[in-house]
Amino acid sequence: MRNFTSLPVIAAVIFLMFSFESSGKEIEIKSKMTGSENTFLIKKYVSKVTVNAESITEFYKKYPKLKKYQSDVLDLYKKKEYSAIWHDDKRVSEFGSLLYHKVRLLGDQGIKATMPYMDLVDDVFNENVSNKLPQIDTELLLSNMYVFYASNVYSGVDPATLKKIGWFLPAKSISYAKILDSLIVDPARLNKDENLLFGQYYKLKAMLKKYRTIEQNKQWTKIDIDSLNYKDLKPFDSGVAVKQIRARLFVVGDLAQDSKRDVYDEEMMAGVLKYKKRYGLKLNYALTRDHINQMNEPVGNRIKTIMLNMERCRWIPTNLAQASEYIMINIPSFRLVYVKNGKYELVSDVFVGTRMTETVIFSGMMDRIVFSPYWYVPQSIIKNELKLKMAEDKNYLADHNMEWNGGNVRQKPGPKNSLGLVKFMFPNPNDIYLHDTPAKSLFDFEKRIFSHGCINVKEAKNLALAILKDDPDWPVDKIDQAMSGEKETTCKLKTKIPIYIGYFTAWVNDEGEIGFYPDVYDRDAQLDKLLYSDSVAIK
Repeated sequence: MRNFTSLPVIAAVIFLMFSFESSGKEIEIKSKMTGSENTFLIKKYVSKVTVNAESITEFYKKYPKLKKYQSDVLDLYKKKEYSAIWHDDKRVSEFGSLLYHKVRLLGDQGIKATMPYMDLVDDVFNENVSNKLPQIDTELLLSNMYVFYASNVYSGVDPATLKKIGWFLPAKSISYAKILDSLIVDPARLNKDENLLFGQYYKLKAMLKKYRTIEQNKQWTKIDIDSLNYKDLKPFDSGVAVKQIRARLFVVGDLAQDSKRDVYDEEMMAGVLKYKKRYGLKLNYALTRDHINQMNEPVGNRIKTIMLNMERCRWIPTNLAQASEYIMINIPSFRLVYVKNGKYELVSDVFVGTRMTETVIFSGMMDRIVFSPYWYVPQSIIKNELKLKMAEDKNYLADHNMEWNGGNVRQKPGPKNSLGLVKFMFPNPNDIYLHDTPAKSLFDFEKRIFSHGCINVKEAKNLALAILKDDPDWPVDKIDQAMSGEKETTCKLKTKIPIYIGYFTAWVNDEGEIGFYPDVYDRDAQLDKLLYSDSVAIK
């Protein structure tokens, strides 16, 4: 007769299997049943790695090049009550293997850093290496590898260094221990971390892959022109250069196909406009020598630009763009966007500070709008510019609608006021704000660095209308009257609006099109040296 084990006994055994899951011992359970004796041998190996403060201290004596991660690693084990993180049973966990794989693909994240002792980590995952490290060494090496990965991918340059390079936007604050807990629960989040990285990061990452493919396939061919006798290309011109430009526009996605024609036809006109729009250039059909030189920029430089801006995205808190409304200014693109409820309410050209008076990268909270403002001339301008002009022309102040006011000089409200007819205030130590300007012709230039540091907004009146359109206390006719230039009038906002002034020389829009912008303050070069110089191989 076949001997059936009773269901209650099986249930008891299953219960015991889970009850002893973390005992760290080899467990043998015997169950006696009527008519026979059945033995169930349950083996569950739990890591015998012993981690404590002393073993961590000894590890860093043995591996001193990793000492910069010591406090973060110690924090990981404190949160885990010094239990092993990377071992299950007798071997490295699948999560450990997945993390190793991600570290090996750091190049896909635009990162060139290399972790010290990575050759030893390679041996851990090499089945052909028989002389393995002690388990405690392996455990702590992997913890250091995790902090190395997280600090490079999720954090980037540390906050102290950001301040040194003049980046004063809100710093990201993350806990490697909390991130680790979430990754252990769901390792797939290593591939999708929208909660840890600013959304623009992933768009740039996709572009990095695209441009590396272009480079690998040698599709970035040089456009041949006679640099001495070059004449601007216009619609319906023909030649080898036209054919080469058409091929480039197709490769980068500005043309859907490459007809290989050498005539600057209507199809190519549309592609040229799309290209110029992406680069923030004047929208016309002329292709100047400067445009061709720009197209001939090596693709490797474009790849580096994408990588540098991926790094900048690591510094941005992920909730930055989640406010119900905010204003963002990107200095290199000379562009302002006002976003409300997730939609672009307004996009405007701007011009920013010169190289001598750079616009600062920081954030603030707009609390009021001032219509028909006075302009209080900064002391630096009085000292360096105004006094000389007053000495040359005793009527200079009167001719420019200016007056002395308590030892200061101010310009009266009016259409010729340097601030135009409206300014947007967000208190800050840099004395920077957004404002209108009477110098509208300056917006015709492609490279717009003209101000003393403030941000001049082309669509200033429309920005005020957009901000106040839901405020019944400020109908359009009242705003028009306040902007008549007769007297200064202040509107205190009922809800403060975040303003972010950033610096991105590459940006991907919602349509998946990448724009490249001039490095007007040479910040790419500075960041490139910080991240990729020979002296900085490790982060």
